[in-house]
Amino acid sequence: MAAASDLAFDPWDAAFVADPYPAYAELRALGRVIHYEPTDQWLVPHHADVSALLRDRRLGRTYQHRFTHEEFGRSAPAPEHEPFHTLNDHGMLDLEPPDHTRIRRLVSKAFTPRTVERLKPYVERLAGELVSALVAAGGGDLLTDVAEPLPVAVIAEMLGIPESDRAQLRPWSADICGMYELSPSQDTAAKAVRASVEFSGFLRELIAARRKDPGDDLISGLIAAHDEGDRLTEQEMISTAVLLLNAGHEATVNATVNGWWALFRNPGALAALRADHTLIPSAVEELMRYDTPLQLFERWVLDEIEIDGQVIPRGAEIAMLFGSANHDPAVFADPDRLDLTRADNPHISFSAGIHYCIGAPLARIELAASMAALLEKAPTLSLAAEPERKPNFVIRGLDGLDVTI
Repeated sequence: MAAASDLAFDPWDAAFVADPYPAYAELRALGRVIHYEPTDQWLVPHHADVSALLRDRRLGRTYQHRFTHEEFGRSAPAPEHEPFHTLNDHGMLDLEPPDHTRIRRLVSKAFTPRTVERLKPYVERLAGELVSALVAAGGGDLLTDVAEPLPVAVIAEMLGIPESDRAQLRPWSADICGMYELSPSQDTAAKAVRASVEFSGFLRELIAARRKDPGDDLISGLIAAHDEGDRLTEQEMISTAVLLLNAGHEATVNATVNGWWALFRNPGALAALRADHTLIPSAVEELMRYDTPLQLFERWVLDEIEIDGQVIPRGAEIAMLFGSANHDPAVFADPDRLDLTRADNPHISFSAGIHYCIGAPLARIELAASMAALLEKAPTLSLAAEPERKPNFVIRGLDGLDVTI
């Protein structure tokens, strides 16, 4: 088995973070599962295995529905991190059935195809307004001027968060999501804890206000469902709202800027897209595959499994490499080529199984809307400066994307 020092896979190395895809090719050549000592995780780089394991009920996002920390051979989280874990562990992404099933059933009512389709005119109008402002300014930062405000506004509107309070949502989200990186620092943890306390307090007040004066929004709907017998604790409501906000815009924001950065680096593909806007749906899928916004997804081994003859015991942690799976030549022809016409594109950027992204239909509408608005209103959009990539590995994005018109 290859030692960690021999691998090009290094989540803390800037060169690797800038372009992890060659290292993924090396991992796939090494085998179907590789133990990575620095994080004590089993890396899974192949599409077929990742896809299968996402559906395997012997793995879980949590183990606490079956085992104590001691029984599972794990240490309890640091007491000073408790506010983050309370917030995170009551969201459906980190729950398993039956709690996951109960919460997802309630939330899914807001994300039915019909409900999401009704949002489309609002999303397209907002995207058009944001791009028009960018054009009027002669350019700007695509991240802060278009990519961020669009999905934040949409999910905040769905949740019923007043417009005057939305500016603080993105900083809270960014600080909380720092904890999803591998081996986060003490400073990262402290920021996540502070954001968890502040965000939870804000939502607790909002829930109290909606109890007195319900609206036509998701938080009011969750309160009503609770009152009608579908039990949802206040903490579950808070954690669900935070999860929907974080998941509802982090991936979309990063997919937007990663996608346009990829298009600028592939001028032939960009020219083809500008010439034929009917490519937008397949372009959205290909750009999410080509530079995956979520590179790694973790699962606990609840019951011993075997991968390619390697027994992985209960208590171990699996790290499924979405970015590698999306570049697996066994599934994608010429995977390192950006092909906006790619017809067979079973990427797993939205995960799979019971934790498949509930907001995937909405994310697709947002990505298509911003792309269409930029192609129509800013046909001469070009890169103004080489962007800086965020140092994060798991959640992959840019610090900004300066453009000119």
